[in-house]
Amino acid sequence: MEANEPTPEALQRKLYFLLEQLQDMARELPPKYQMRVPIELLSGLANCLLNDTVFEIVKGLMEIQHVTEKHLFQQRQQIINKHALEIQNMVTTTPNPEQQELQKTLLASRHKEELRHTDMKLVLQLDQKVSDQQVTLEKAGVPGFFVTNKPIEVKVQMHLLDFILRLSNMDIPH
Repeated sequence: MEANEPTPEALQRKLYFLLEQLQDMARELPPKYQMRVPIELLSGLANCLLNDTVFEIVKGLMEIQHVTEKHLFQQRQQIINKHALEIQNMVTTTPNPEQQELQKTLLASRHKEELRHTDMKLVLQLDQKVSDQQVTLEKAGVPGFFVTNKPIEVKVQMHLLDFILRLSNMDIPH
């Protein structure tokens, strides 16, 4: 056995600690989610977390998600700013108040549709990011993760990610 390799006893202590923490976290969930997080799933997750790799994967996915969300928010803001400039330009180039009102109505309608279309594209990109995360975690062998778009299953996965992130911030015995 290598010097920095944990003893079987240390691994057992770590496993019990992780499982106990996961069970405590699962008990805090609303009942409709508790029933979707059986002890077998928690036990598999605890085993998977004995190695710090999953913590690193989840932190990396979280960083990617934050960057993506920030980028998508900026894209949306650019559209809103572009719309504001169009209205400003129309007001300065259209001296007639009646014409201004008509132009504003037309622009508002077009802007609303363009923003709706942009929001739909952004939601699709976020959905793709969720799917990418599910694939990554499934390939890493993390129990409870598989590609799905069923809201209740996605919510359970979000709770599992929250558990993993909370555990990553704890002082876990070695």
